[in-house]
Amino acid sequence: MELPEDGSRRFVVCGDNPLAYRLIDELVTRYDAQVTVVLPSVEANWAPNICRVPGVVVVEARLDRDGLGRAGLEHADALALVDQEDAGNIDAALLAQEINPNLHIVIRMFNLSLGERMGQLLNNSVVLSAAAIAAPAFVAAALDETTSAPMTVADRTLVATPRTSARAEDIVCGIAITADRDEPETLPALADEARADLVLARSKPARPPRPYRRQRNLHVLPVLLGAKLRLVLAVLVGLFAAGTATLALVKDISWAQAAYIAMLTELGGADPDPRASGVERVTLILLTVVSIALIPALTAAVVDSVVKARLRLEAGGLADAISDHMVVVGLGDVGTRVIRALNEAGVDIVAIEQNPQARGVQIARDLRIPVVIGDASRSEIMQSASVSTCRALVVVSTDDVTNLETALLGRTAKPDLRVVLRLFDGEFADRVQRAFSINISRSVSYLAAPAFAAAMLGRQVIATIPVQRRVLFVAELSIGADSALEHKRVSTVNRDHEVRLLAVRTGDGNNVLWRPSDGRPLLRTDTLVVVATRTGLGRLLTETTTPTQAGEETPYRLLEPWQIPRSRPASTETPQPVPEGSDRHPPFGPADAGSTGPA
Repeated sequence: MELPEDGSRRFVVCGDNPLAYRLIDELVTRYDAQVTVVLPSVEANWAPNICRVPGVVVVEARLDRDGLGRAGLEHADALALVDQEDAGNIDAALLAQEINPNLHIVIRMFNLSLGERMGQLLNNSVVLSAAAIAAPAFVAAALDETTSAPMTVADRTLVATPRTSARAEDIVCGIAITADRDEPETLPALADEARADLVLARSKPARPPRPYRRQRNLHVLPVLLGAKLRLVLAVLVGLFAAGTATLALVKDISWAQAAYIAMLTELGGADPDPRASGVERVTLILLTVVSIALIPALTAAVVDSVVKARLRLEAGGLADAISDHMVVVGLGDVGTRVIRALNEAGVDIVAIEQNPQARGVQIARDLRIPVVIGDASRSEIMQSASVSTCRALVVVSTDDVTNLETALLGRTAKPDLRVVLRLFDGEFADRVQRAFSINISRSVSYLAAPAFAAAMLGRQVIATIPVQRRVLFVAELSIGADSALEHKRVSTVNRDHEVRLLAVRTGDGNNVLWRPSDGRPLLRTDTLVVVATRTGLGRLLTETTTPTQAGEETPYRLLEPWQIPRSRPASTETPQPVPEGSDRHPPFGPADAGSTGPA
């Protein structure tokens, strides 16, 4: 494969899922990088959408030595392995290191404990989890919490919180103006910072954990007393009461004696009495005849209820109706982390998953969280999860249309239900918001792609902060030698609505300057700690990057939206059919609107 000779960085990305698509688009359109994509097929999954990204080089091959060699891995600066299978990513990472020992590798993994061990074994590698990056945004939206989870930034622990909830001396900076606005104003100008009602502040001392509310899913009695059994028992009790009253009045005996005779007769154990009156005889005959029909029905209902109860309890389903809980639909990577976080917060949860072999089903059962196996777009499945009495519905499966259908079904059961929806397509999310007033939507790939892009450039995204349907990133970026920002003043880092400098790490990183002087020059030994929009982070990554060769321009050229080429078809190593149309699909929403999809 012929490699570019313009001095730009060369990246290889392996994967054909939404995260791969977002990451490739980020690298190509924001940094003008040379990206080669290794795909098993140019026609399956997200490959056709990836092929539409302008300028991307596509190699149709397996992830083996030959396929990675054809992708030019020996000349690449970084490799991203973003498939959803941990074992496959590990195998590809080991092979890639054999091909190019100096290669920087970014690996997507769900099992972070295994990822940490792999990071120690592999040279120059970073392990990230898209689910771990995105899950806190879904959890915060579900809990309707105005304060984010604590994040470790330099030598402090910070939270994003309303200004009214923070002490003035703890506020680090204002990050958004949200009051009386359809869209938040993120990172307002320094002159307007006092108007920001959402701020970054030092975290308060940890509060005692909430008392854990034990799940009520193992109540055996409601499961044993199924609907059929309850009906049979109701008939028996009604017949017993009627017989007791009749015998007590006709025979002029005590109610205890009448109940005794009625019970024996109903169960088929009474002896005939030749001296009984006509009313007594009719009553006893009716009791006996009806009991003969009901006893087998009672036996069958008991057996049916016991068997079903055992199966339901072993499956971990919901035993009885509950309220004030949360329903989580989808137990993939993201759903699994969401239920873990909600469980740690002491929230009662009911999970719905169509695939009984999904990753999170066993984890949910280990946590004693009831799991309803079935299609959440069916009303009976939603009813079995008590959605009509839940406090929030979190839909995190991987299909936009199915997610919307499930959300609307939940709204039908409970019109004021709080819905947190996973959507990929930004324009689709906008239409959903306008039509159905479902305005809490998140995209896993949108939240995670900048972190993966930064990792490929050797930078670190510490945390993401959702601000309504937008997202801010807290990141650390080292000043590269001869980069655009070296020797510039601190004040040049800040850009209204894009970047706000929080601190500067100096020297070995142990010394942190919070609120450094505007006139202080930036050195190549410095590391910037910033909060930025998606656009601002991209611009800053460009300005802190070391040029490939002395005197050469920085290896990335940040393109403005109107400069991004739209008609250049994807090139391939071997001739491949290019999908019709040159525009990228699905369309993106606003530049920093973190509101979409199944990644």
